[in-house]
Amino acid sequence: MKVSTRGRYALRLMIDLAVQDTDEYTPLKDISERQGISEKYMEIIIKQLVKHKLIHGLRGKGGGYRLIRSTADYSVGEILEAVGEQLAPVSCLLPEAEPCDRESVCPTIAMWKKFNQLSHDFFYGITLADLAET
Repeated sequence: MKVSTRGRYALRLMIDLAVQDTDEYTPLKDISERQGISEKYMEIIIKQLVKHKLIHGLRGKGGGYRLIRSTADYSVGEILEAVGEQLAPVSCLLPEAEPCDRESVCPTIAMWKKFNQLSHDFFYGITLADLAET
């Protein structure tokens, strides 16, 4: 598993929102400038985060983006998956994978399943609050 630039930037964006006043909307331009990430690229990520109901956007004067929930209620895993990151180590363990006809005779499937569970537990065990504290 390799986390893409999109996944890393999504985490940076969410952490940026986490350290802002949660009652206020933060303009995308401000986030982009603080993070050193192009506004265009941030827009792509923002759309996915809004679609998955992780953040809320408001257009117009005083608009921008803000978190919907408490920072402790967001996991790194859900943020990464919201922007298309696949946390499974092998394709046969992806949620949309077709059942493998070799699973019953695969000598490595138990290892992959164990690793998949470890990585899932790791990423879903870290919250946005944990990252915003550091």
